[in-house]
Amino acid sequence: MTMHRSIRSVDRIEVLTLADNYVDLLLQSDERVQRPPLAQNGSIPSDTLLAEHGLSLLITLEANDSTYTLLMDAGYTRISVLHNLSILGLTLEAVEAVVLSHGHMDHTGGLYPLLDTLPKRVPLVVHPDAFLERRYLQLPDGRRLLFPQRIDRAELAKHGVDLRETKEPSFLCDDHVLVTGEVERVTSFENGLPGAVVERNGAVEPDPIRDDQALLMHLRDRGLVVISGCSHAGIVNTILYARTLTGTERIHAVLGGFHLTGPYFEPVIPPTIEALQSMDCTLIAPMHCTGWKAIGAFEKAFPEAFVLNSVGSRISIA
Repeated sequence: MTMHRSIRSVDRIEVLTLADNYVDLLLQSDERVQRPPLAQNGSIPSDTLLAEHGLSLLITLEANDSTYTLLMDAGYTRISVLHNLSILGLTLEAVEAVVLSHGHMDHTGGLYPLLDTLPKRVPLVVHPDAFLERRYLQLPDGRRLLFPQRIDRAELAKHGVDLRETKEPSFLCDDHVLVTGEVERVTSFENGLPGAVVERNGAVEPDPIRDDQALLMHLRDRGLVVISGCSHAGIVNTILYARTLTGTERIHAVLGGFHLTGPYFEPVIPPTIEALQSMDCTLIAPMHCTGWKAIGAFEKAFPEAFVLNSVGSRISIA
């Protein structure tokens, strides 16, 4: 039996996208999303925001008279997040914690240079399996493609972080943020990343990507906010586990990568949407590895809740 974790409620959450697969400078702002301006000082800038196959989110919470800021993931390259921060005129000075959703390169690749910009030592929360060195994508013809290893314990120590390596749920930001840790997997249709394997002790075995984890927050009087990285455990599994961890049934918002791109995952899109429709979410913002077919399906299924994400967008949840 899982012991319920009591998350302290927040009054407002802002999710600013620093890295994602998509950027559109012509999207219009509305009451839920502030888009970066096309022009500055009366002219269109000569430089622009960059998209890449990666994810990085700067998350700000307001609770009573306090404000908390944390960074979730670091994009694929060492270029995009730092570049986009510069274009947006922002820094990471306020960041007081970093969370890695898992160890894949498109979420960890830009980590070291970002850590070097932080003015103080901060906790970095990560599952131990994020450090697995020999992870592969096995193709149908039998070839194995090695995932690049982007994070290393010794290297992280050089960058001065307070490494918090755990499989278990853990709190940050004065108990206003709950990191899920390893997600329970109970649905019949979410079966991980096909072809993912890992070499352990000289033997190759399936890689369930146990390091996949998400962030949970509770918006006062509204319900849970779930922010995922890739959802290799399945976005529905992640939401169900959020309910189990917190004892809270109401889901207010779901954001992040849902990993529904590509032919293998197309049959997973309908049951995923059906499950989320039963949850009556107020805001759904699919990102990163969700894929265009799935994003289009979410927009059709959730015309009021859907938000099209783009690099530089600030999604306000209140």
